[in-house]
Amino acid sequence: MPGYEVLGEEEKKEILEVLETGVLFRYGFPAQRKGRYKVQEFEQKFAEFTGRKYALAVSSGSAALKVALAALGVGFGDEVITSGFTFVATWEAILECGAVPIFCDIDDTLNLDPGELSKKITPRTKAIIPVHMLGTQARIEAIMAVADQHHIPVIEDTAQACGGFIQGKALGSFGAIGTFSFDSVKTLTTGEGGMLIMDDPELYRRSSEYHDHGHDHIGPDRGLESRSFIGFNYRMMELQGALGLAQLSKLKKMIADQMAHKNRLKKILTGIKGIRFRELVDPDGDTATFLAFSLPDENKTRALKDLGKKLWLGLVYFYENGWHYYRNWEHLLLQKTACRNGWPFQVENNIRNLTYPQDLLTRTDKRMACLLVLPINVRMDEEVFKKTEQLVVEANRI
Repeated sequence: MPGYEVLGEEEKKEILEVLETGVLFRYGFPAQRKGRYKVQEFEQKFAEFTGRKYALAVSSGSAALKVALAALGVGFGDEVITSGFTFVATWEAILECGAVPIFCDIDDTLNLDPGELSKKITPRTKAIIPVHMLGTQARIEAIMAVADQHHIPVIEDTAQACGGFIQGKALGSFGAIGTFSFDSVKTLTTGEGGMLIMDDPELYRRSSEYHDHGHDHIGPDRGLESRSFIGFNYRMMELQGALGLAQLSKLKKMIADQMAHKNRLKKILTGIKGIRFRELVDPDGDTATFLAFSLPDENKTRALKDLGKKLWLGLVYFYENGWHYYRNWEHLLLQKTACRNGWPFQVENNIRNLTYPQDLLTRTDKRMACLLVLPINVRMDEEVFKKTEQLVVEANRI
């Protein structure tokens, strides 16, 4: 990752076709379009790629989560279970709906632990959002078994794992809704953008209406349509759809190139004493965007992190990361909000006061303290492999 590494003539062709029409909006203007509906075509091809009946393109992966929650009717006071290791957008979307994020520990896949899930479910639980974090699969089948037992819908946050599979079944296609991100650092990128996929026509209708200010999309004139409920603007525009079409055609090749780099780097890193690699549910369905591994203790992990910095090797220590890890989400832990009345953390008359202690996920803390991650690019300079070999030599001197 990311897909901008392979931007080329294919993307230029698709974008120029949009510019030739002068129509950037995804709806309407049939006379000027010359039959070109790039967002709609992107949706159709993405649905086909993931094996689902419907796909809805939106303005971002964050928007995809918000639209999915709205489509499921999640609102004030509801609880939504998710992972403590994810991008902040996952729980921000929950709070944006007025719902309450309930955080779960991770297991050796670095994703939500299905063994802990039942303990988090209450009568208020209205959705579960497992995250396929760092490019590879959560134990989604086990998660679905628990969710189905309790009749709770699942939204798969597949923002970081577009193109991943389990035994040939696309990630994002197990739950009621799958969400994706196409931002500037994703393998399939449209600069900004996202997608929802689903099989249920009613969920598709609600999602489609909500992402377009509630327009019901019945009849030829969008401007004169009625509305079933209020929505908001989360639409994707035609230039993004054009980029998505070109990038989707390259996705399998990008993942294959990343897999080759990852396997080579993993073979080198096996030379570090005590190293343990992340558990993969299905190695063949990995998107190979990251190589995650653990060391026996926190001291050795920090020492290796410092070695990587010295060698200008981009090892990520998520234990100190403020974007993806519960322990460092100060705006969540300290109830920081732009609203003067404390919403969404506080509601007047003591109706709600959400508090999140920093030490909530002790099992996750232990895993994260010993975890290092090496990002994998579509194109990798030979110097990265040489630096990794040097890292192994110096690591064994620690």
